[in-house]
Amino acid sequence: MTSKNADIVRYGEEHRLSGAVRHGNTLYLAGQVADDASLDTEGQTADILRQIDAILAEAGTDKTRLLSVQVFLTDITEVDSMNRAWDAWLDHDHKPARATVEARLVDPDWAVEITAIAAL
Repeated sequence: MTSKNADIVRYGEEHRLSGAVRHGNTLYLAGQVADDASLDTEGQTADILRQIDAILAEAGTDKTRLLSVQVFLTDITEVDSMNRAWDAWLDHDHKPARATVEARLVDPDWAVEITAIAAL
């Protein structure tokens, strides 16, 4: 936890953004990208999901409390690769709402970016 303002708590603050923001009983995660952009789509996705687990844990929640997830792929034909990592990670009894779209990301080396909203 990096800063608190009444009922708003910010985690992982950086120059332009917070990695996550808690308001009330809801946690909003910023877009997460892989630490290692040299990984393929499946590897980047697995790395991002690991990061999401860590952020959720820091805020006192976990992936079973995810409400909504947005997945951004630079190449939508890689959806099966992304889904292999997603399916291995997902708690199949607690599936969030999810959207997956093709998008150009800030860094061309990133293949995947994922953002989410979770209940606390």
